[in-house]
Amino acid sequence: MNKLNTIDLFCGCGGMSLGFQNAGFNIIAAYDNWDPAVKVYKKNFTHPVYQEDLASSEVQKRIIDARPDIIIGGPPCQDFSSAGHRNENFGRAVLSIVFSEIIVKAKPKYFVMENVPEITKSSSIKVVIDNFKSAGYGLTQRVLDASYCGVPQSRKRFFLIGILNEKDGELMDYLERHLTTKPMTMFDYFGDSLGIEYYFRVPRSYSRRGVFSIYEPCQTIRGVDRPIPAGYTGHPSDPVKIGPQVRALTVLERSYVQTFPKTFVFEGSKGDLNLMIGNAVPVKLAEYVATAIKEYDMDGKRQK
Repeated sequence: MNKLNTIDLFCGCGGMSLGFQNAGFNIIAAYDNWDPAVKVYKKNFTHPVYQEDLASSEVQKRIIDARPDIIIGGPPCQDFSSAGHRNENFGRAVLSIVFSEIIVKAKPKYFVMENVPEITKSSSIKVVIDNFKSAGYGLTQRVLDASYCGVPQSRKRFFLIGILNEKDGELMDYLERHLTTKPMTMFDYFGDSLGIEYYFRVPRSYSRRGVFSIYEPCQTIRGVDRPIPAGYTGHPSDPVKIGPQVRALTVLERSYVQTFPKTFVFEGSKGDLNLMIGNAVPVKLAEYVATAIKEYDMDGKRQK
């Protein structure tokens, strides 16, 4: 496969970029509008990253003029997330429509849009899909659980992948053929290297468990984290009681669960780092999707 020239929109700190780069794609540029994430991205990649508003016509023209083979991105998802209020009127939801408008104008051979599964219930996804279909894209839609894609984390994400001038569902077999038969646990990925068997994650309410074992997939890494609060007295489903053997994961450990390598440089405030790590596409999940596209692209070239 010739390396497909790739642009990453809403790139954050670079989880999707790194996954596609690892799979052999050539990232030529990335865009995001959040300064802390852009600063981290710059420390880890040699290609340019631009801190820009993607709704700007000038910025969109630069992306179109670059003539990328593929555009990837995860428009901000907070308004769709089950952790938020599911209110599309906050303004961020329109960024998924902006993403689709850039695709329609740039006409790359492929695109990948990642989001939370709740976006499928939104009104904006209908506009997005109509935009893609009117531009001639065949669409493959699939919710992937990262724990079946090489990530030690139970994290479900919606992928909408388009191929120009092809039929719908073209990529489904490629997306499903390498799924594992059982979810990856923290122990599968880390072994004993974390030095713990149990860890704490603040539940959304104390009616839910807060203590988890490394012998199961990690709970979804969120954009916030706190140490064990004094008010948490335990839950019947906790595998062990709160004690010296239980602690919260560190910021860097949370990045490792997102399958960022230990060589990836994170700098910034704890709050900013937790947010960018929690919002990132897990590197291995992005690599999984990229590999599916790569295999499809190679098969298509062999048939010609």
